[in-house]
Amino acid sequence: MTQMSALDRLLPLWILLAMFAGLGLGAFIPGLDTALSSIEIAGVSLPIAVGLLLMMYPVLAKVRYSETGRVTSDRRLLLSSLALNWVIGPAFMFTLAWLMLPDLPEYRTGLIIVGLARCIAMVFVWNDLACGDREAAAVLVAINSIFQVLAFAALGWFYLQTLPAWLGLATTSAEFSVAAIALSVVVFLGVPLLAGFLTRFTMERSRGRQWYEDRFLPKIGPVALYGLLFTIVMLFALQGNAITSAPLDVARVALPLLGYFFGMFAFSWMVGSVLRLGYPKTTTLAFTAAGNNFELAIAVAIGTFGATSGQALAGVVGPLIEVPVLVALVYVALRLRPSMEQTHSRKDHSNQTSGS
Repeated sequence: MTQMSALDRLLPLWILLAMFAGLGLGAFIPGLDTALSSIEIAGVSLPIAVGLLLMMYPVLAKVRYSETGRVTSDRRLLLSSLALNWVIGPAFMFTLAWLMLPDLPEYRTGLIIVGLARCIAMVFVWNDLACGDREAAAVLVAINSIFQVLAFAALGWFYLQTLPAWLGLATTSAEFSVAAIALSVVVFLGVPLLAGFLTRFTMERSRGRQWYEDRFLPKIGPVALYGLLFTIVMLFALQGNAITSAPLDVARVALPLLGYFFGMFAFSWMVGSVLRLGYPKTTTLAFTAAGNNFELAIAVAIGTFGATSGQALAGVVGPLIEVPVLVALVYVALRLRPSMEQTHSRKDHSNQTSGS
């Protein structure tokens, strides 16, 4: 079993310190939030965008792109991921938002938008920490990105207009820019994906796979966690005032988010177990289904409803709850790993015995 490094094992502590550091910066440096949000890339503050790209590049440089064909041939994994991400996930968030925030329409709408924005960034970090299948993560995230561009606006219309009208609930008018969604995908997936692919392709050809994986990757590996911690500091510095000024509202929004992250992870893990995908693919399936594309959700909420809207606040609370919860789920996955591998091995042995 792969052992987590000291940096990885203490990640919850580093994240906690990063949160407090961000809050401190936002509180003691007047106007910092305005300065951080003054320059944006794809609707996201430039420092946060830089942190996300730094976070994703080392993980995508680890992917063995020559082996992605193995993933695309696994229809069980692909179909279950599509169903979890684009049918069950949005429907589950819609249900939680209406059940737990019936009196807060702005926050409810913000959560529904979060549920529609499937993860394309941080999932690589969680999947890598939990020893999931890197090639599977790259393929599933790429598929989610395509669906995000094609289906986000239509699903937003369905969950904010059509479905509430069918159920006799209040509807919300919103227009989503397909161009803005596509730009978010290009920046936060396309750029680091291309960089990771070119790095592996050129260095493997010049120095060989063994040197690349044994010497080069360990050197750039910690950059992913440094990028994650930097992103968290910037998030809290940028949004700390909004969070501390409305703690009760944040708590109300946090409850359905907690239910969503834990519920989607548990259900996806059960699906992977039933389909006998094995630990690496089950882990990837669970994290890609449980995570969300917070940078897109925040950008859409701000662009559609305004930076000071309740929808934008709900989008901001998303990653602040998601980060510590999914870090905890990394440890849950690693704890479940031995039992899943043992069960999978025992079933394979039983099948071989019965077939002989």
